Amino acid sequence: MKAQSNVFSSDTTRPIALYSSEQIYAMEQAWFAEGHDSFGLMKQAAWQMAQHIEQLYEQKYLKARASADHKVYRRNACQQRASIWVGKGNNGGDGWLIAYYLQQAGWEVKVIAVGYAAEDLDTDYQVEIANKVDKHDVLSDAKQAQQIALSAKVNYQRFEDSGTNQSELKGINWQADIYIDALFGIGLDRAPEGVYEQAISAFNKVTQSNDALAIAVDIPSGLVASTGQVFERIAIQADVTLCLIARKFGLHTKDGMDYSGSVIDIPLIPTQSSNSAATLVTVAHALNARRQNSYKGSYGHVLVIGGNRIDGSQGMGGAAILSANSVMATGAGKITVACHDAFHGALLTSLPDAMTIDLHDKEGVKTLIKDASVVTIGMGLGRDKKAQALFISYVQAAITEKKPLVIDADGLYHLASLQMSREHPHKHELIAQLRQHSMDHQVCLTPHSGEAARLLDKKINIVEDDRLTAIKQCANTYGGDWVLKGAGSLVLEQRILEQKGSQAHIYVCGVGNAGMATAGMGDVLSGVIAGLLAQKDLEDEARCLHQSVLLHALAGDALVNDTDYYQHNSSLLIGQRGLQAQDMPVAIRHVMQLITNKN
Repeated sequence: MKAQSNVFSSDTTRPIALYSSEQIYAMEQAWFAEGHDSFGLMKQAAWQMAQHIEQLYEQKYLKARASADHKVYRRNACQQRASIWVGKGNNGGDGWLIAYYLQQAGWEVKVIAVGYAAEDLDTDYQVEIANKVDKHDVLSDAKQAQQIALSAKVNYQRFEDSGTNQSELKGINWQADIYIDALFGIGLDRAPEGVYEQAISAFNKVTQSNDALAIAVDIPSGLVASTGQVFERIAIQADVTLCLIARKFGLHTKDGMDYSGSVIDIPLIPTQSSNSAATLVTVAHALNARRQNSYKGSYGHVLVIGGNRIDGSQGMGGAAILSANSVMATGAGKITVACHDAFHGALLTSLPDAMTIDLHDKEGVKTLIKDASVVTIGMGLGRDKKAQALFISYVQAAITEKKPLVIDADGLYHLASLQMSREHPHKHELIAQLRQHSMDHQVCLTPHSGEAARLLDKKINIVEDDRLTAIKQCANTYGGDWVLKGAGSLVLEQRILEQKGSQAHIYVCGVGNAGMATAGMGDVLSGVIAGLLAQKDLEDEARCLHQSVLLHALAGDALVNDTDYYQHNSSLLIGQRGLQAQDMPVAIRHVMQLITNKN
């Protein structure tokens, strides 16, 4: 897979509304119903994209020239060259018009037509056909765009004439400075096949071998706009996506993050962000400075319940320890960890300011639940019957005491077991109680796709194929606020921002990195969530669930990104490979300091 370019940037400091394909189509149809011309919109889109392409060319090659790359000197001594790969739909129509506008601007352009019969590109034949068409019939927008380009003598060649079924690409001039993908638009919902699959593979090969800039029109071909799915890794690997009308949800979750590169918006028509599918967020809310006249009780008491030792196993004490460390790094006033007494020594070595209690001391733990500000449960709790009994008892105690709850890991396992069980007496009782509790108190549940699949009694691929639907189904079934962890983690919030209404809203976390795909990161996140919830001196927006997810992801980025934003010192920077969950607390503290108001 081609390395992503760092040359380009877009405005990701503000929340950005994300939309599904169906929503984009509806906006377009509403616009046309008001009397606006669809082909006029296509021409406007292509013109603006041509302007952006020229700017991107200058950014890439002028910056590279400054680095004294000899190949760049050679490139810039010649005319700018663009290779535009077009399909037969409206996305292809955009490509034909881009070729026309770039040629008018003095570029050397060549259109690679994919899926076209020879007569489709024969100008004389097309004129003959047009003369036979009833005068009341109207050519499609894509056909009009093609005719404009061909009438202007834009150079083209059929992809099928390139001999791409051979082991080596031949018979076509592949050389260009910029390659533009206009093969498929947002309607694709399956893997490209046949000549289109070959074209996508060839496009990626030539852009990589030429170290050229790859630009996708609206969305990289092969990427599903509504879900972020790429089938069988068949998709254009773009450096930049020129996103038309409104930002697509699929660009920022699942595979979309690996294929879309930098995203530049070309709005074209008015949109309503209130009707969006989700909101992309990349910047955390500022934290207010603490009052001098305060003490540890001012910032909450978190009870972490987990770290069990099952018979015949060494257990998972580290899960509770990681969670506890991130609770304190986030700024909670004090913490108690209810874990197996075999892990008390290790816990106190790692976190000497923690208090401990034996996980199996039911009455003692219930007393602590009564005194705690927030209860988080499940990290290393175990999955046997004894652990399930503890889970039920402690969650019901938290509900009785009206406490905010964070449920993760083995807690989610037991919750799913109760939902699926036909024999367990607590099945409907606990789930119904939890749903009712979540209407008035914060309940946060944090599955990855495998855990979400079990909670919904579905296969993992069903969840992964449509993560947006999956997180909504989790919330509908169990109540509460949810994180569906993964690339472009989704956050569904239903109640914490009460002043903004009770309607659920979905956020997409636009930060974080692949180095965080390592054991224990979920335990760290549970601690961040609980630690923020405990600090009632913070404003609601500064302690809500998507804020916690952002802080967690920003901390991961602080460990791998050498940028001015993070004000790095050499001891903080680690890199993606080898990043561990135990590295996170120092980065969490660093990010918390960066976003705290100093006034």
